[in-house]
Amino acid sequence: MEPIATIAERLGVGADYVLPYGRHKAKIALEALPQNGGGRRGKLVVVTGITPTPAGEGKTTTAIGLTQGLGRLGQRAAVTLREPTLGPVFGIKGGGTGGGAARVVPEEEINIHFTGDAHAVASAHNLLAALVDNAVFRHSLPDFEADGIRWSRVTDASDRGLRQIVAGVGGAGYGPLREAQFSIVSASEIMAILALADNRNDLRERIGRIVVGVTRSGAPVSVAPLGFTGALMTLLHQTIMPNLVQTLEGQPALVHAGPFANIAHGCNSVVADRMGLAYSDYVITEAGFASDLGFEKFMHIKARNRDLTPSAAVLVASARALKWHGGALRRELARPNTERVVAGGANLAHHVGIVKSFGLPAVVAVNRFDTDTPEELAAVQDIALAAGADAAVECDGYAQGGAGAEALAEAVMAASAGDADVAYLYDSDAPAQDKALALAQKVYGAGDVSWSPAALRQLRYFESQGWGQLPICMAKTHSSISHDPALRNRPQGYTFPVNELRASVGAGFLYALAGRIETLPGLPTRPRALDMDVGEDGQVVGFY
Repeated sequence: MEPIATIAERLGVGADYVLPYGRHKAKIALEALPQNGGGRRGKLVVVTGITPTPAGEGKTTTAIGLTQGLGRLGQRAAVTLREPTLGPVFGIKGGGTGGGAARVVPEEEINIHFTGDAHAVASAHNLLAALVDNAVFRHSLPDFEADGIRWSRVTDASDRGLRQIVAGVGGAGYGPLREAQFSIVSASEIMAILALADNRNDLRERIGRIVVGVTRSGAPVSVAPLGFTGALMTLLHQTIMPNLVQTLEGQPALVHAGPFANIAHGCNSVVADRMGLAYSDYVITEAGFASDLGFEKFMHIKARNRDLTPSAAVLVASARALKWHGGALRRELARPNTERVVAGGANLAHHVGIVKSFGLPAVVAVNRFDTDTPEELAAVQDIALAAGADAAVECDGYAQGGAGAEALAEAVMAASAGDADVAYLYDSDAPAQDKALALAQKVYGAGDVSWSPAALRQLRYFESQGWGQLPICMAKTHSSISHDPALRNRPQGYTFPVNELRASVGAGFLYALAGRIETLPGLPTRPRALDMDVGEDGQVVGFY
């Protein structure tokens, strides 16, 4: 690894704006952003994928490898990624910094603690919970009682035992007694706000708009009138600065904010993207999970309102993943089977269609595995091109780093050369039910949407408060295009259920829960934590 000052200089950021956290990571002061839209203003390319499978598609690895490939072609390139979350790191996923020869480093520090952003978000979220509980306990706000609290607590561990709890037990001095919940910190509205805020003033305003409950008469209770905004800002004011690290080949990597895409909006921060665009020819950013989740939310929630329209999208696929969607068992994914690849091609075709429906050029990155055959790789490319992809290119960034992604980099440069004619799938001022129907039919392949009575009551209340026309952030499974994780490949014509609706007023979206979705994951039978340790040299091992 090179000193972080060298990486900042390579990016073009002056030393006065670099706040080092040790030798190999730093925060960049917001003052480094050129004022009034000045600066280089490079091309933004968003990396997404097909529906995730147990095979792993390698989306982060591809984003990093593509950045390295652009560097080998002489381009000033940076990658912007979400911060890994401790729950998945110690749970089922392991590290979130890429793999093989396409990684961002120092990976053990990025994956664990990093610059403390996630801890600050969790501390602010839970401080707000404590302040709200205290306001109810002290009767600080007339008509605001325990049953009106709508603000849960968060943890950064996958812990199913905290999903539903009873808080305040112990007697009169311990209240308020109520049922309560924990979510993962990645699902915190404060994490969503951090990712979407433009600057500290915007962060402050959004924090102040958070709705933490309702009074007995139905009036919303927000943070600002309670006087809590300043206290939260003391914990959050440094988190708004993006974090700078590096790829294995020395390209700048801005890793900042970490909302999940299945239960939040799944994108890194606005300020990280803007910082990269101000200093680079190309910024490669990743949207979480597949195009029906992170990419759709990137377009409707982030890009649409933040002047971050991408020039192209990269859709990551693999022959192994298509075999899974074609009906293969996990133990069969390494065996040659072109028929299964073709059968699972409907999933890839659907995701190509999602990207193209937004008016963006689509480049399919066929992520190579050692067991892939030439026939299988060719089949994936044929499926992608037949579905309307602008290019379909093999990528071997895992094994070869930037050298294995040069062809992909060339295809991305060609696809992003023009100006994309971007379209959106619903009008900004459309009613929430129309937005949900548009997503269900155009993105999830459903025929209709069913709303539970509870969700309809919640919607009517939100509409009465003037929140009914906010964008929809759909919380659903990442394992299927649909709401049902058991439905592989390309389900069609089913009814998509909206079971619950929440309002994230500070973040600026309505948060709809579809199917069975948990906002706090549990640990698997064998957590990845059991593989991790610290060697005698002080290095953390066992992420992969």
